[in-house]
Amino acid sequence: MKKIIPILISCSFSFYSLAEEITVERYIISFPDGYHVSYKGKFASAFPNGFPVGVGSGFLFTGNTKDALNFLTVTDRGPNANAPNAGENEAKIFLTPDFTPQLMTIRLQNGKAEAVDARLLRDENGEINGLPLQNGVIGSTNEVALSDTLKTLSSDNRGLDTEGITFDGKGGYWLCDEYGPFLINIDHKGKILSIHGPHPDKDERAIAGGLPNILKWRQPNRGFEGVTRMPDGRIIAAVQSTLDIYGKSKNKAVFTRLVIFNPVTGKTEMYGYPIDKDAYNKNSDAKIGDIVALDNKRILLIEQGKDKDGKMRNIIYTVDLSNASELTNFDNTGDYPEFDNQEKITSRGIILADKTKIIDLRKLGWQQEKAEGLALIDNKSFAVMNDNDFGVKTDMQNPVEGTKLKDYRVTSLGTLTLNEKPVTTTLNVKPLTKPESDSEMWIITLSKQL
Repeated sequence: MKKIIPILISCSFSFYSLAEEITVERYIISFPDGYHVSYKGKFASAFPNGFPVGVGSGFLFTGNTKDALNFLTVTDRGPNANAPNAGENEAKIFLTPDFTPQLMTIRLQNGKAEAVDARLLRDENGEINGLPLQNGVIGSTNEVALSDTLKTLSSDNRGLDTEGITFDGKGGYWLCDEYGPFLINIDHKGKILSIHGPHPDKDERAIAGGLPNILKWRQPNRGFEGVTRMPDGRIIAAVQSTLDIYGKSKNKAVFTRLVIFNPVTGKTEMYGYPIDKDAYNKNSDAKIGDIVALDNKRILLIEQGKDKDGKMRNIIYTVDLSNASELTNFDNTGDYPEFDNQEKITSRGIILADKTKIIDLRKLGWQQEKAEGLALIDNKSFAVMNDNDFGVKTDMQNPVEGTKLKDYRVTSLGTLTLNEKPVTTTLNVKPLTKPESDSEMWIITLSKQL
């Protein structure tokens, strides 16, 4: 699709000491040959061409070729829609249960941004899927995966919900995942070489180890949301939201964790990124969108979430780890920093990362709900991309007046109940409308170096 006309914006936002000139180029991603996610299920009449591909969960600039800018992106776990709980467990409708998370190249050339060259993720047993892990293992979200007829689906523990991508320095890539949370090393074709996850304590079951056990307390579907490689080869991953240790800390914690992993030595470090806690109704509402390394101490980071007025905020910061405290020595059983307010954190000698606001995307005209892809082009330019969730959303048919989706329950027969009584309410899945259904990419150029 044609490029939206670039704009020059003279900004005098409070986070600049002087007015800064910012260039914003806006593109809608196109898919040659009508590439889409095929769908023939219950709601196929609403999706005659299938689902749009939900690229943008992770984003990486891979270089220039002639007059083109090249990027690599990764999808998440696939087309899914909200559902009522199944019993006491959260549930999701997986419209294409056999969907395989995949890489795609985005080529920006001649005023067009095109996604090409899909590469499916696979392991030694073949293509993987995006279904939740089985209960009882570290990384399980305890979600019930439902078909589009609301019947329970099974899982084989090979599911990944990929959310970030970076180079591995050997011709392949590191991905990060929201389930485990996991770090996954793949080759350039998408074959999984290794997986690292929270190391199990005694009597715990795990699919992978090597990362700090405390990461198992990530909120469900709030594991690693961004990953980047520092110039010295270390990998840094961002936990999307505050940890929920023992199910009690997500709204107390004033920071989320940045985890550094050395692929050569296996050594890990953890640092605290201070969330904008005063902007949200609850601390758990803060979410990281993506990260990208500027050098061995600084990263660029998207923080987002709905503010106290229910309006989305999407803000880009530089984050400096130079003086931040490594958290491992403060992680004492029953005395984790997540339970401390800022005053207590300071009194314990814990220093969180320093942050500086760079851009408020909303003030530049960003309309998409989420900004989940962040790619550094050079020392003045970076790209931002949304995740369109494959262009689907849940719609209730014939709801009981005054009720919302989570008031209902899904039965084993695929029907709904309200207060344990059968109802005529049913679920429909329908397409998102524009601009939410678009995959949108911005190229942002600053007048000064990052």
